[in-house]
Amino acid sequence: MTARKRIIVTGGAGFIGSALVRHLIVQTPHDVAVIDKLTYAGNRASLAPVSDDVRYRFFKEDIADARRIRSLFDEVRPSVVVHLAAESHVDRSIDGADAFIQTNVVGTFVLLEASRAYFGGLSAADRESFRFVHVSTDEVYGSLGSDGAFVESSPYRPNSPYSASKAGSDHLARAWHETYGLPIMVSNCSNNFGPYQFPEKLIPLMILNGLHRKPLPVYGTGANIRDWLYVEDHVRALMAIVDRGRPGETYNIGGGSERTNLDVVKTICAIMDELAPNATLGRHESLISFVTDRPGHDLRYAIDADKILKELDWRPIHTFQENLVATVQWYLENREWWRPLWSDAHGGERLGLVR
Repeated sequence: MTARKRIIVTGGAGFIGSALVRHLIVQTPHDVAVIDKLTYAGNRASLAPVSDDVRYRFFKEDIADARRIRSLFDEVRPSVVVHLAAESHVDRSIDGADAFIQTNVVGTFVLLEASRAYFGGLSAADRESFRFVHVSTDEVYGSLGSDGAFVESSPYRPNSPYSASKAGSDHLARAWHETYGLPIMVSNCSNNFGPYQFPEKLIPLMILNGLHRKPLPVYGTGANIRDWLYVEDHVRALMAIVDRGRPGETYNIGGGSERTNLDVVKTICAIMDELAPNATLGRHESLISFVTDRPGHDLRYAIDADKILKELDWRPIHTFQENLVATVQWYLENREWWRPLWSDAHGGERLGLVR
């Protein structure tokens, strides 16, 4: 049986973070402490399925608040930190980079320093088992051409304020391992999708715009390519890193599902035609609208996940098509979750235009 751990999940009310927390509470014996500032994309409703469990605790805090974060480490006494808290939307980073630097760079620095102080006071046995998993993105590597894939040793070439802030946080994490001996592992994942994702991201935006018979905005010609990773598969990968990863290592996590943005949108339209037919509208594909491309839009991302497959025995479970159908179905069946976000925080408007 897996030994019981005390795990801090930063950004645990976000999309990937809440999926990890639900997994930990439902499928493991671990205690979980969520630290989340509850900015626009943080939603405690995403944690409702596990919020009554005695092993779950929630702290509304800013990871850049050094005094409070050090206090929480002393209170929770974690054996694992999974750091997911981040501003993550590229278009919003184009509109205003300040929050991305503050949370992604300064916040990561604060967490690393709090971990270093805490780690230094542990017994030798507890230091041996302590782990810090820094969760990042494939966008730090920049843009690929028509072939090849990112590997763990790929050079960093971030092209947006968001990816630059994540690249900075990755470098901090690695430096704190090399300089101070913190047992840190870094993961770089491809584009995630699945239930509970904030509706500004491509897949939920297309689903909800389609449901409301609004235009489906596709940047440029829709030829940009992404490797899609189902969030539950990502969570299993993070747990493989927690349980079996080697400190100081980087693990790339990809879904092995490259698609152009236009192909993804057309596939969603076809699924919507089956699951949510609209006689007045006809085919959802008629809503597709090509709009001015995002500034600095990377052409292609692709992940070579060979290292985590071989070393940690992780691989995606279901196909992209199966997971996309399940995702559309979830949004159709969980309107009470997304309706407040759609009406109060985001109604499908265009962000990230340089003016």
